[in-house]
Amino acid sequence: MGNKAFDVTALGELLIDFTETEAAHREIQWTGANPGGAPCNVLAMLEKLGKKTAFIGKVGNDMFGTQLKNAVEEVGIDTRNLVIDNEVHTTLAFVHTYPDGDRDFSFYRNPGADMMLTKDEIQEDLIRDSRIFHFGTLLPLTKEYAKQPAMPSMLQRSRMYRQLDPNLRPPLWKSLDDAKAEIEYGLGKCDILKISDNEVEFLFGTTDYDKGAALLKEKYNIPLILITLGKDGSRAYYKDMKVEAAPFLQEKTIETTGAGD
Repeated sequence: MGNKAFDVTALGELLIDFTETEAAHREIQWTGANPGGAPCNVLAMLEKLGKKTAFIGKVGNDMFGTQLKNAVEEVGIDTRNLVIDNEVHTTLAFVHTYPDGDRDFSFYRNPGADMMLTKDEIQEDLIRDSRIFHFGTLLPLTKEYAKQPAMPSMLQRSRMYRQLDPNLRPPLWKSLDDAKAEIEYGLGKCDILKISDNEVEFLFGTTDYDKGAALLKEKYNIPLILITLGKDGSRAYYKDMKVEAAPFLQEKTIETTGAGD
């Protein structure tokens, strides 16, 4: 890959997560506004590991957009391509967490600023100067208001590793058939796939995740497949090898991003 200025550049949603607490009288109370969005959560952890990262996305010109920009810059992520939208507000998400750690989401995003990123606003040189390009599926088909898709054309031609996190959020899609089509498009363009157990079930209708990994490899020829299994840990598949990892458990949480991406 040669010398690159960035280890990972990510394109995607940046939003505010409102998480919840449960009071003694069992009425739900929402906590403060937490920085959220899976792509920047990935970059934030990479920065903690000493990697150089950059983010491409859009927030609104409002108090939440300012909070997000400050939070991203505070952890060291490059924000030269974080665009401010003067017309559309920052996306908000309300997150309910179940006892087993699974989550449910409600979004205020009709539209949200993250949806309004256009291809012309993407600094392609930033992606070309990265070893890995990380992307999800929440922008292209859900952003009906923009004239051009946000997925850059250099997915077809740039020399880099392309990493996909489908990050399926059913409430954001009018049709799950559209969601499946967008995920399948991304699967055909990635070298590294991070996919969750429920997304494997969504695509293939199976809870046999070894079978799901084999189907992904056979259909899309993805070299490295990582499947997260919630409380059951995770698995990695590379060539003919499989590695299993137990979930990380400890009494005190050392890192949280609100929605737990």
